[in-house]
Amino acid sequence: MGCCCTRFYLVLFLSFCVGVSLASPIEDQRRDRITELPGQPKNVGFAQYSGYVSVNEESGTGRSLFYWLVEAPLSRGPRSRPLVLWLNGGPGCSSIAYGASEEIGPFHIRPDGKSLYLNPYAWNNVANTLFLDSPAGVGFSYSNKTTDLYTFGDQKTAEDTYTFLVKWFERFPQYKHREFYIAGESYAGHYVPQLAQIVYQKNKGIKNPDINFKGFMVGNAVTDDYHDYVGTFEYWWTHGLISDSTYRMLKIACDFGSSQHPSVQCMQALRVATVEQGNIDPYSIYTQPCNNTASLRRGLKGRYPWMSRAYDPCTERYSDLYFNRPEVQKALHANVTGIPYTWKACSDIVGNYWTDSPLSMLPIYQELINAGLRIWVYSGDTDAVVPVTATRYSIDALKLPTLINWYPWYDNGKVGGWSQVYKGLTLVTIRGAGHEVPLHRPRQAFILFSSFLEDKSLPSSS
Repeated sequence: MGCCCTRFYLVLFLSFCVGVSLASPIEDQRRDRITELPGQPKNVGFAQYSGYVSVNEESGTGRSLFYWLVEAPLSRGPRSRPLVLWLNGGPGCSSIAYGASEEIGPFHIRPDGKSLYLNPYAWNNVANTLFLDSPAGVGFSYSNKTTDLYTFGDQKTAEDTYTFLVKWFERFPQYKHREFYIAGESYAGHYVPQLAQIVYQKNKGIKNPDINFKGFMVGNAVTDDYHDYVGTFEYWWTHGLISDSTYRMLKIACDFGSSQHPSVQCMQALRVATVEQGNIDPYSIYTQPCNNTASLRRGLKGRYPWMSRAYDPCTERYSDLYFNRPEVQKALHANVTGIPYTWKACSDIVGNYWTDSPLSMLPIYQELINAGLRIWVYSGDTDAVVPVTATRYSIDALKLPTLINWYPWYDNGKVGGWSQVYKGLTLVTIRGAGHEVPLHRPRQAFILFSSFLEDKSLPSSS
């Protein structure tokens, strides 16, 4: 009896003085289980979890990241399906607002901001999908220290996200050793390979790592400043969006990634280009912009001055309505600190005060290609923000041998896009898709994702 009592008081001491959680993973999961979201269709057939994972234990400076896990339907065997982490970019934009709610998630939000409808091409049909608001200060993720929001950059974001993953796998041990992939778009072209590099390096020397990382996929991704600038200006010119003289001015005035910020002359040239482009949606140049698009867009004050952080203000409005509803936050176990703030799809503070941001991801690509990881890069070809030309220039700079030359791929007898398979990397374009490929071409994006998971080339026959 005395021994048992000693052990009991020791556990109590550890829990109160050291902060060791007494909750089991099963209890943690039960706490995070979503019973039903307001406005959700009935009998959806899959489990959902959401909540917070602390990534910093320092007193008074705790940072907690918000996640939303959508498992594969029970009819499709979630236990046999891989796990995919999805990240949106910005920097400063919510994966809940974009990836989950208007792209690859199971539900889309109706214009009333109150009801949801099923997405038939949701990626959880073939994989358990984990959405993460990152870094702290984005979406429902938060920090107890306000100054944190002014000091985020690539490195801190990658480190916090890795800490999140380690702790999340402890909360969900059934996913340990499961095939794990990372995917994302836009500025996640930085987040994804940087996180992939950390996971790969941490796994070195471990025979059977908890995080069984197999590869990553990025879309319309910020990759290499020099090639992103060259390819973007070329896209504008070849698609008739700017004049010959402005194209020449951009090539002369903009330093193409040799510094962290554009010169005054470059900014002037970009303003001229914006006027010449007119009232179009640069994220999808052949579709109509939403009303009041110009007034709702917020330009990123960084190396990509033409990049605003929201594709479609209309769908963003639906998210604003839905995720600010108290009953929605309660169902998601979100805003647990009770701070009366307004939820926003993107954080201006996090985005505008971004600190470190390497000029190129290509060295990381080279390292991870050499490691034998699966790497796919895709691009919607009607995006003028991070266009297909920028992506092709970046990939070309890797000087990879070609295994399968450029070919059209098909969906129901129609060309869905084009692809080229290199040694260590697959490039796929999606015809007629803008910056957010799954939003514009959901079926083709689903085919792309399924092919990535199976590591099979896109269908090449009509």
